[in-house]
Amino acid sequence: MSSTTLMGRRILLRQLQPSDFEQWREVRRRNVEWLTKWEPSRPPNAPDVVEDRGAFALRCHAREREWQLGTGYGFGVFVEGRFAGEINLNSVQRGPFQNAYVGYWIDEAHAGHGYTPEAVVIVARYAFEVQGLHRIQISIIPRNAASRRVVEKLEVRAEGVAERYLEINGRWEDHIRFAMTSEEWEIRRAELAGAWL
Repeated sequence: MSSTTLMGRRILLRQLQPSDFEQWREVRRRNVEWLTKWEPSRPPNAPDVVEDRGAFALRCHAREREWQLGTGYGFGVFVEGRFAGEINLNSVQRGPFQNAYVGYWIDEAHAGHGYTPEAVVIVARYAFEVQGLHRIQISIIPRNAASRRVVEKLEVRAEGVAERYLEINGRWEDHIRFAMTSEEWEIRRAELAGAWL
């Protein structure tokens, strides 16, 4: 597997590996109520990656393939060496768009400590300065106060509401779309790095 590791002030981001299964499963089991209401439903007959070590390994290999193809960059978030969540640059599009979607989640035990905003700044730096993207987008269900607090802390620009944008937990949910461009990053890089990195 590739070994891209990104460092923040208090966290480390790296690709998840099959050997992370035990830590990942423990966090996901504890956070069922906290997380599943904000996530897409598991497709019928799909293996449960939380309980199936083989399915988790396949997920890791699929993410590795995305890295190889340049279509996605997934990271585990580690706090003091322990797995605490994930942040991903998904659906990377090149050509005239040069865009990716950022998705994230954090263990409820670590929520409210600023780890997720720090992870977003690390990933933004990677997206703009390493991958050369022009734009990143974050889409959040309006009532998801914890996720909205992340973009509010970072003062990421809101672009409006996309109605019935994604299927989440069995329902088509509206999402507020937030975005940052490379031009905005250039202007704000020193401020964001100084505050979070």
